[in-house]
Amino acid sequence: MNTLTASARPRFPRFADAPDSYIALCSLHLPRPIHNAAEARAAAAVVESLAGFPLNRDQSDYLEAVAHFVDEYDRANNAALPAADGKAVLRHLMDEHGMNAADLSRLLGGSRNLGAMILRGERNLTLPHVRTLATHFKVSPEVFL
Repeated sequence: MNTLTASARPRFPRFADAPDSYIALCSLHLPRPIHNAAEARAAAAVVESLAGFPLNRDQSDYLEAVAHFVDEYDRANNAALPAADGKAVLRHLMDEHGMNAADLSRLLGGSRNLGAMILRGERNLTLPHVRTLATHFKVSPEVFL
């Protein structure tokens, strides 16, 4: 029996190259329950390729089906994960936005060293800091607590 390994499986095409019909989309990636991390990565690639674009009805239905299974898998498998450390989340968001410690200081309106001190753990985030960060990064304030 010939099966494709996770590394040999073809990547889902970018939106511009994605098929228009539900059946053609299913021939690339069949929407079905997800049982492991490799299947979850493949399904996430489908969602990333299609989400945020103007979709026709077949594409929209297909995306909804795949996203449903991704959501079910995430709910079942992420419940056991520990909560992320607020400083780790802050570092990740800063990396994603190309920010450094000086940028953090400017954002929080403190001294020039405030950002570096927070990142080193020498200072804690205050409630006003958390509110500012949540607004800036468009996330819930709870991620920093």
